[in-house]
Amino acid sequence: MEEKAKTKAEQEEFKSRRLGSSWFWRFFVLVFAAVVVTVSALTLWNKFHGSHPQGDPRPEPPVVEEKYAKALSIAMQFFDVQKSGKLENNSIAWRGDSGLEDGSEAGLDLSKGMYDAGDLMKFGFPMAFTATVLSWSILEYGDHMKAVKELEHARSSLKWITDYLINAHPSDNLLYVQVGDTELDHKCWERPEIMTELRPLTQINTTFPGSEVAAETAAAMASASLVFKKINLGYSNLLLDHARRLFAFADGYRGSYSMSLPQVQKFYNSSGYGDELLWAASWLYFATQDRSYLSYVTVQNGNTFANWGNPTWFTWDNKLAGTQVAFHLLELTHPTLTRLKIILFDGVPTEESLCLQMYQRTAEAVMCTLLPASPTATSQRTKSGLIWVGEWAALQYPVASAFLALVYSDYMLKSRNPALYCDGQPYKPSDLRDFAISQADYVLGKNPMEMSYLVGLGTMYPQYVHHRGASIPVDATTGCKDGFKWLASTDPNPNVAVGALVGGPFLNETFIDSRNNSMQAEPTTCNNALVVALLSGLATSSSAIKPFG
Repeated sequence: MEEKAKTKAEQEEFKSRRLGSSWFWRFFVLVFAAVVVTVSALTLWNKFHGSHPQGDPRPEPPVVEEKYAKALSIAMQFFDVQKSGKLENNSIAWRGDSGLEDGSEAGLDLSKGMYDAGDLMKFGFPMAFTATVLSWSILEYGDHMKAVKELEHARSSLKWITDYLINAHPSDNLLYVQVGDTELDHKCWERPEIMTELRPLTQINTTFPGSEVAAETAAAMASASLVFKKINLGYSNLLLDHARRLFAFADGYRGSYSMSLPQVQKFYNSSGYGDELLWAASWLYFATQDRSYLSYVTVQNGNTFANWGNPTWFTWDNKLAGTQVAFHLLELTHPTLTRLKIILFDGVPTEESLCLQMYQRTAEAVMCTLLPASPTATSQRTKSGLIWVGEWAALQYPVASAFLALVYSDYMLKSRNPALYCDGQPYKPSDLRDFAISQADYVLGKNPMEMSYLVGLGTMYPQYVHHRGASIPVDATTGCKDGFKWLASTDPNPNVAVGALVGGPFLNETFIDSRNNSMQAEPTTCNNALVVALLSGLATSSSAIKPFG
């Protein structure tokens, strides 16, 4: 009865308030739902002020992409080419047992592991990075590998490295980081099966610390522990134990291995160890769910080492971009750390949640530099669109960038996040995938040279790869010094370094196929891990991200 007695004006006012209240709650629910699946409230505010790309970003059922599946199977073989030790189920006809006495001077078995490049050195820093990237690719794209019958191959290649790394860490604050002497090694051109020069060991310890290599090795162990968790729990626990102790060593005795061991500066000089400490702590958090590692990466050391807001290139020397992208795992594959629970329910300090937002925002900035149409796109590209940063091992940058873009794209699909915003411009997950495909296709032959930079793929690929074993006939009788005749030979390599990713083109997109051109024609094991990771992601048409634990 009182409602009927209201004046017309009062009725209109009531109606207006009711509609306004209804609109408000609908808006609140939309914001709430968006927070659950994707990003922080600050990012959402920006996104609600722009238009969204059309289309539902639901992953479609995966279909094997034959081109990339074939390339993946070829790329995987380079790990077999690079193996040291007593070989098992050897598929490379021109390779045999080698390095069987490595480590003997310290009473250790360091015969396994992989040679670094076209030489016969074992460098612990890039080898550990190889293991971390290979672990990550298995964890993300193991189903793809399984679909093309490469999963077991990937696991066995990874274990060949981690077996070596375990033996290289005989006590808490001691890690052997190099086998061989670079001066002695580079004075010889010989097959690994017959090498006779001395193979001295190099170590880091509390007197001569090396935080970056100790932390990268911890990252390798922690990530690999996840790979083996469901198939070999004892081995997984062993890896995790080494990872914890190595990280404690890296953090407790901070110092650069480039300063402790000046001889490494010519080959794998480190630009700093902060990124490796964050990278290792991240992988330890993924592997253990120990919140102390999350705190380490955020409130304790984020401001010091994370370089938030400044996109960087993902390489063996700089892991920041990888750490930033990997932090999406916290949102998507670890339910206890979804954005909803971080902000609203989980009791995480505000400072910690803000640090996580900074990681995410920096990851978004990295992606925006890669997208060619983005307002903030990098200009460091060739005319054909290949990311190009430097002359030495030029392909490491586009391949690593493409892998991160692909992973990020798949995270967006998993969370049904329709858009990445770059200065207000929206981009779909398919835009990131298209970028990744463009870089992969360039490597596989869609380039001005019309050449595959992946050795063994197609009919046009480098014939003069800078690689000792590939360049010397199996029945050659040459040794250390007279073996240089094979380096100088004008004949193509007698053995195919199948699966090798060579250094790549110059900025003008030319490539000189010469064995003496180590800048362009030498492959490295760690760069092959990156191309394996990229091709694993492309081996099927779509992806389903699964929890690591």
